[in-house]
Amino acid sequence: MSFPKKGRNFRPISGKSFPNLHAKMAASGDYNIATVIAETLRQTFGGTRGAIKTVMAFTGAGERAVKNWFEGKNAPNGENLIELARHSDEILEVFLLMSGRGDVLSAK
Repeated sequence: MSFPKKGRNFRPISGKSFPNLHAKMAASGDYNIATVIAETLRQTFGGTRGAIKTVMAFTGAGERAVKNWFEGKNAPNGENLIELARHSDEILEVFLLMSGRGDVLSAK
């Protein structure tokens, strides 16, 4: 098996960013969805191999994909984001804040 001659193709940065989510994030600047999800995953599950295995079990995603989520290289797709929100209140909260529906949180 030979390796491809070209490296991994990264998606171009579109310039889109999400609003500041918390006071901590506001002090640090704007985040994109992959960075926000990565930070939330690490805070919720930790950064260990066991955390990666747990998220793999929740979502059914492959190990490399989940590692990319934890590193902030990629964001989970819609189905996997729903599974993560099903198992993590923090992911759900971040998703609602990014979507501009933080008012739902205050209604609790």
